[in-house]
Amino acid sequence: MRRAMTTLFAAAVTAVLLAGCAGAGGLDGDLTDDWAALPPAVPFTPAAGVCQAADFTDVVTLAGYQPMDCAAPHRVETVHVGAFPVERATAPAGGSAELRGAFAECDTRATGYVGDDWRAGRLQLSVALPSGPGWAAGSRWYRCDLSELTTIEAAATVVVRSGSLRDAFKGVSALRLGCQQTRGATVRGAQTLVPVECGARHDAEFVGVWRAPDTPYPTRDADWAPLYTGCRTILGRYVGVPDDAELRFRSGVVVRPPGAGRWRVGDRGVRCYLWLSDRTVTGSLRGAGPAGLPVRTK
Repeated sequence: MRRAMTTLFAAAVTAVLLAGCAGAGGLDGDLTDDWAALPPAVPFTPAAGVCQAADFTDVVTLAGYQPMDCAAPHRVETVHVGAFPVERATAPAGGSAELRGAFAECDTRATGYVGDDWRAGRLQLSVALPSGPGWAAGSRWYRCDLSELTTIEAAATVVVRSGSLRDAFKGVSALRLGCQQTRGATVRGAQTLVPVECGARHDAEFVGVWRAPDTPYPTRDADWAPLYTGCRTILGRYVGVPDDAELRFRSGVVVRPPGAGRWRVGDRGVRCYLWLSDRTVTGSLRGAGPAGLPVRTK
């Protein structure tokens, strides 16, 4: 009798415990079928509108990606992130049509980001790609990065700046190229351009950007001729004088194309300057017309 009562008591306790487990929060006691599935792994993609404290690098790894608010000191600002076709097996090589296409998209996006052609200021646009392991893991992005430079002449260095470049050229900006004073000028051109206030005496001025066609990088005198012709057209429009045979007698021209490496990836923007080899002025010649840029008689 005692054994029977003990058995009945144990069975009752077991039933209560099982009922309690089943009724607690609606759980059924199965610990394997009620967990939500983990989301699938996705390739790393950087963000636009953020900055980087480190110098630009043309290959970006996940470990090296450290985005920050652009209000803090930084060297690089990402203005756009585009994508290559997902079916592409390898990253595009330098000089390839795909990489030139990426640069062209970055060029357009950067101009829209700052509010004018980014070449109108002391800026440099660069394109970064995923690392080899990143590409193998499925990353297909390209990153459009802008950096401020100390000068667009030789020996330029990157400026550590604070504040975003968004809409920087929609108003007055110290970044913009303007009046210049030449240094080391010869009959073949000006060796160096030094920025000056337009109210100070100067002999040169930035007039705009000419887009060169997709031709090999200029190495011979004949290759440079189209660049000068193109910049004269930009000069005439800027000052408001006819783009005719007399224009070369009104002003000289200084051309600053991108370097050979940048040309290879698709940069065709040539910075153009007027150059008064025979005199100086104390004001901008924008819209000055024929009276401000008369035909030289000697």
